[in-house]
Amino acid sequence: MKINDFSQAINVLQARFGNQLSTNLTTREQHAHTMSWLPNEPADAVLTAHNKHDVADAVKVCNEYKMPVIAFGVGSSVEGQLNAPHGGLCIDMSAMTEILQVNEADLTATVQAGVTREQLNHHLRMTGLFFPIEPGANATLGGMVATRASGTNAVRYGTMKDVVLSLEVVMPNGEIIHTGTRAKKSSAGYDLTRLIIGSEGTLGIVTEITVKLFGVPECTGSGICHFPSIDLACQTVMTTIQYGLPVARIELLDAVQIKACNAYSQLTLKEMPTLFVEFHGTENGVKEQAELFASIIAEYQGQDFTWDTAEDKRKQLWTARHNAYHAIRALRPECGSLSTDACVPISRLAECVTETVKDIESTGMLAPIVGHVGDGNFHVLLLINMKEENEVKTAEGILHRLAERAIDMDGTCTGEHGIGQGKRKYMDKEHGNAIYFMKAIKNAIDPNNIMNPDKIWY
Repeated sequence: MKINDFSQAINVLQARFGNQLSTNLTTREQHAHTMSWLPNEPADAVLTAHNKHDVADAVKVCNEYKMPVIAFGVGSSVEGQLNAPHGGLCIDMSAMTEILQVNEADLTATVQAGVTREQLNHHLRMTGLFFPIEPGANATLGGMVATRASGTNAVRYGTMKDVVLSLEVVMPNGEIIHTGTRAKKSSAGYDLTRLIIGSEGTLGIVTEITVKLFGVPECTGSGICHFPSIDLACQTVMTTIQYGLPVARIELLDAVQIKACNAYSQLTLKEMPTLFVEFHGTENGVKEQAELFASIIAEYQGQDFTWDTAEDKRKQLWTARHNAYHAIRALRPECGSLSTDACVPISRLAECVTETVKDIESTGMLAPIVGHVGDGNFHVLLLINMKEENEVKTAEGILHRLAERAIDMDGTCTGEHGIGQGKRKYMDKEHGNAIYFMKAIKNAIDPNNIMNPDKIWY
């Protein structure tokens, strides 16, 4: 419960920022957690930052008054990262949308933290380059850095830790630092860039990001195939990855999710476990990849494999995939939802997904599975009547067993969503005494504990 009075700090911030600062309750609630069942815990005020100097000045004030600071992008995080359990200041970065530099020769771009992935790719459309990290939501790059985001293309292009070259960060004392350079590698000192990536705003606030870009492939082919069981679909994925087939995307949707997508996107797909796949390369290369994939799925009873390079057909296919969240919510629109994820080594994928499906079916809950399965990551969306105590308890049990199951398989309780408030209880089991050293780093950098406190661990 919030017990601190930050009125003096707010008065100082109001004098500095004027109309950029809001204490309106509705605005504050809109900037707290809204994407899951965790309670909404708003900050005392919301500041709309226009540049890095706004952020630095605000953080200096907050540090002086020991006032918590929470950074906000577009609000698409799902584990309570945006909540302010002790009050404080929310800094909204969404107005910082400048694309500062695109260096086509070096395949890099430098952007402010409020730039979204769609905005960047729209800006790049005439260059022949693109930014590949696609977490589903049109998130800001600053938020994607904070949660170490990945998404559908991660199996080929990696995650944010693989494509970020350098960062500009406002530290807890208000100093602005730069980590890394535009060079593709370095042996100079600690890798502060990757320390900040995935820290969920607990070490500093990212204001600028330099990322790697990639050439738009000459040819792109997208395909779909169905399987009699989710186990066979996962076995196909494992073999595909172990074979070394360079798929760009390979996504799993279970039968419940396909049914929802059919209704929501007006499709006629077979309501069976289904793989969506995409190949990048030359025209001949894409054809070869598709043929190899067809030979693999034949070993696992894959059915009706079709693929196409026509852009309109590919967009229709992937639009259905990206609308999966809205599609399943439409099945029980009166319900709340809990979106969770886990990630395991590819060799344990089939086992983990199959056990999770059995667990869900045994409870009678509506909880489809969607996965970026090429890297062992999958999601479960639990639809819950929050007024029914038994449903809430059942959902909590599924979530707990999934996290424990993934960790026991030498995996992680979250491959994408982060820890926030929602998964703090699993950090000790996953990391053991390494937590002590994480906390030591946090205490050294942020001795007043103002940067997004009470996140990642208790």
